[in-house]
Amino acid sequence: MIRDFLAFGYLQARACIFAGSFFGLLFVSTLIDVPGIHRYDLILLGALLIQLVLVVTKRESVDELKMIAVFHMAGLLFELFKTHPDIGSWSYPEDGFTKVWTVPLYSGFMYSAVGSYMSQAWRLLDLKLNNYPNRWVTVGLSAAIYLNFFTSHFVYDIRWWLLVAVFVVFGTSSVSFTPLARTYRMPVSLSFLLIAFFVWVAENISTLFGAWQYPNQAEGWAVVEWHKIVSWSLLVIVTFVLVVDLKHFKAEQT
Repeated sequence: MIRDFLAFGYLQARACIFAGSFFGLLFVSTLIDVPGIHRYDLILLGALLIQLVLVVTKRESVDELKMIAVFHMAGLLFELFKTHPDIGSWSYPEDGFTKVWTVPLYSGFMYSAVGSYMSQAWRLLDLKLNNYPNRWVTVGLSAAIYLNFFTSHFVYDIRWWLLVAVFVVFGTSSVSFTPLARTYRMPVSLSFLLIAFFVWVAENISTLFGAWQYPNQAEGWAVVEWHKIVSWSLLVIVTFVLVVDLKHFKAEQT
């Protein structure tokens, strides 16, 4: 049992290799100043280098890189909307040559880090899904969740109804994982919440390092509001469904 727990922790750390490297990059970027290069641009260059090293050393496959690129683009679109002056959910106050309107291009890597973790964990822990819902149901639910992040600024926010739908749709689903020889099982809904909690912790670290800024952090850093865990839980579901569908699509092609 203890050996399995230690192995689980080790494999989780390996699955977070890109996310951990990216946090290290954020920290280092607060300590150094390269003449002629804005910090946001330096972070982008560093993130691209990390990604290149992971692929060259085969820590990430080309297929995983393609998946990460999808998450990067979806995250960038999300960022462009949320940081628009009329929305103002958060901001990137520093200058940068690699900013598209108000958003630095490195921001997409923060979303692809979650996708990278899920993809790595799937392979390292030999994940298997039990009683997984119909694909069209999960795709429809994840699409509704993603769209609600946009439409909630103009019409009624249905995130709590969507959260109820998540428990209904995934209520009997579980994920099996094997750290060593013994296989364990966890409700899928619980895994969403646990991942979202750790993403929220990572979000606090990221804002502490100035990766972005919420309105209540304009006068100084403050803990990210706890209800963001709900938002992250919903975004984790979108990521999870996309990873599952891409994994299934790849399996069907082989």
